[in-house]
Amino acid sequence: MIRLPEAYIRQMQMQLQESAEAFLRSYEQSRTQGLRMNPAKIDPGSGGPVLERLRGTFGLEPVPWCETGFYYREETKPGKHPYHAAGLYYIQEPSAMSAVELLDPQPGDIVLDLAAAPGGKSTHIAGKLAGQGLLISNEIHPVRAKSLSENIERMGVTNAVVVSATPQQLAERFPRFFDKMMVDAPCSGEGMFRKDPEAIAEWSPAHVEMCAARQLDILQSAVAMLKPGGRLAYSTCTFNEQENERTVHELLRQYPQLRLERTERIWPHLHRGEGHFVAVLRLEGTPDEPHAAMTGSAAPRTRQAGKAKRGAGRPEEAAMRLFQRFAEESLAAGFALPPGEPVLFGEQLYLLPAPAGIPFGSVMLQGLKTLRPGLHLAEVKKDRAEPAHALALALTDAAQARLAVELAEGSGEAERYLRGETLDVPEARSGWTLVTVDGFPLGWGKQSGTQVKNHYPKGLRR
Repeated sequence: MIRLPEAYIRQMQMQLQESAEAFLRSYEQSRTQGLRMNPAKIDPGSGGPVLERLRGTFGLEPVPWCETGFYYREETKPGKHPYHAAGLYYIQEPSAMSAVELLDPQPGDIVLDLAAAPGGKSTHIAGKLAGQGLLISNEIHPVRAKSLSENIERMGVTNAVVVSATPQQLAERFPRFFDKMMVDAPCSGEGMFRKDPEAIAEWSPAHVEMCAARQLDILQSAVAMLKPGGRLAYSTCTFNEQENERTVHELLRQYPQLRLERTERIWPHLHRGEGHFVAVLRLEGTPDEPHAAMTGSAAPRTRQAGKAKRGAGRPEEAAMRLFQRFAEESLAAGFALPPGEPVLFGEQLYLLPAPAGIPFGSVMLQGLKTLRPGLHLAEVKKDRAEPAHALALALTDAAQARLAVELAEGSGEAERYLRGETLDVPEARSGWTLVTVDGFPLGWGKQSGTQVKNHYPKGLRR
């Protein structure tokens, strides 16, 4: 039985009046569970045997406000399934799926997710972008930023950059740059009470006031980065008006050029979800005004996470030649990388997104703490490139590799691979091998004869 703070009960009774009793009774019910399909891997609208298997295994039911979202039965534990490791879906609370749906990013947009960890909204945005445009996902807390980066990698996203900076640092670097922005602000977490007892322990009226002040500060930096004609979605998982409607009202007061397009609340006593608030705002102006990001020496210097060797100089060229040799030997003849700029972080080779028509390059990351400067391609050794785990997950199917091992989901072989075990295969071959489950990439192996040495990352093994 959840014990709610008395001050919180009074707050909601004043706010909801006659609906308060029904709202408070919702805390006696079990919390809702949801997952969102990855459209880069599986299209919920197309059906097919894999989707039907998922429906049956997890008891999936559609989330009405998200076409890729589904409720699942808690006891089915989809996070432990090999399809989760393959990035077929992201486990996300159903109410939280509403924010990106309302923001409505389109392929080709430049999007910032300002407080992105652990990655639910960023991976949702990436699915909407469909590999086109640019996504910058930011998380100020280093540990959470690492989790964000891992989730973006698992979902096979190729056009995202993960950074860890303050909103003020980003506002100085990217003024009037983004077409769409997601501000899922840190909040008092009233919508987390059924899930997280610590959220109840941390709640107080003073904490609500502190959150509201911090949210306004974050939003002020966000407005500075929004392109004229651009849209911003402000969302919280809390119920009080101070962090929601009043914060939006104050932002509109401070910035007359902003227009409120719509707000939406999901209440746990009215909808099947933990609850969410979203406000969508638009910055008045001409949408096709040029981007104004600072570049070169004008960009402010901040703490840098990795030593990036930038530009088209010899280190990047040499690394790309080694990668291309790997690609010729191990990937299908028709394989092609998306547009991008090669960037070296130490021995790690990345492909920084460079979509057509977007003035974005590695110089704009100079001085920013960058965890993932695009798609991780390979680790560069003295005379070879060893493929990165992210590259495997960015491939669409087994046909993109010259050698592949196809494991069946129910055979136990996929679980063995995820534990880091060596695989035995019937056909003797040699070379880098893409390991898949039902055709969906899981990671790399190195085959010699009839054995495949496991290259699944040790930090991800079960």
